[in-house]
Amino acid sequence: MRKIIPAALKAGDEVRIIAPSRGIKIIGQDSRDNALKRFEEMGLKVIYAENAVDDNWDLMGTTSIAKRVDDIMEAFADVNVKAIFTMIGGFNSNQLLPFLDYEVIRKHPKVFCGFSDVTALLNAIYAKTGLVTFSGPHFSSFGMAKGFDYTWNYMKKMLLGTGGYTIEPSEEWSDDLWFIDQEKRQFIKNEGYWKIHGGEARGTIIGGNLGTFNLLFGTEFRPEFKDDTILFVENCFESAGDGATFLRQLQALAYQPDFSHVKALVIGRFQKASDVDETKLRYIVESIPQLKNIPVIGNVDFGHTTPMLTLPIGGFCEITASRINIKI
Repeated sequence: MRKIIPAALKAGDEVRIIAPSRGIKIIGQDSRDNALKRFEEMGLKVIYAENAVDDNWDLMGTTSIAKRVDDIMEAFADVNVKAIFTMIGGFNSNQLLPFLDYEVIRKHPKVFCGFSDVTALLNAIYAKTGLVTFSGPHFSSFGMAKGFDYTWNYMKKMLLGTGGYTIEPSEEWSDDLWFIDQEKRQFIKNEGYWKIHGGEARGTIIGGNLGTFNLLFGTEFRPEFKDDTILFVENCFESAGDGATFLRQLQALAYQPDFSHVKALVIGRFQKASDVDETKLRYIVESIPQLKNIPVIGNVDFGHTTPMLTLPIGGFCEITASRINIKI
């Protein structure tokens, strides 16, 4: 399938905010205001989708499949909309996959950005249409008052700039509940990448949140690992456990019949509650036979800690002895 690259964003473009997982009700007013201000500083016009409102909050903190699908399809079909950002993650965006009109999406390519549970949508859209999507900050992520510069800078390089960058590790990171207290923040010095296995590789970027990606097994919505694939995976502490759950999820991924096309594995930073350090991650990786002969790098700036990169699903990654290059 031909790869489709969405147009870069520019001042004056309209951005649609959708809620395919959790609803907007979970986002505080100060975070909403901060996010809107940042988009305005980029010259982007923010419009909430029809169903991205506080009233759409059911017993699961979300809303119906039909409403969530309608918001996605209306955003893609609207020629004025140049980018779609998800409100926040959650647990159920995979419910939407069979109901999307992928032909409409293919004919109206545009930026689609989010992470975590949105991994299901990012990879399904790429698999079904060839449209490069983006594992990056939610709209709610822009509500962070402090510690957002790295995330913002890399997002702008990818979506408003040249569409590529060389990854430089952040100087510090945080895993605190910033959305509860914007002032009481704890930042930790970043020790840099964990080079579990050395080597060089290049190929197409696939992945995102590991637990969510694995929900696509056996479906038409999982992108094939073909030619050369570079897998990017991460997990929140609820899914990673103390490392044991991450191990078995990663092993399940390695059992996929086309895994031989995976040429490298890049792992996002673990949350503190996961209690996975470099020693434990090395043990996990070494226990999976399919990973023995490919480069594996951990503690990279994406996942459920702050800050995070914006990664193109379907884009290109080159890993050398000294750097990781990313481009659409």
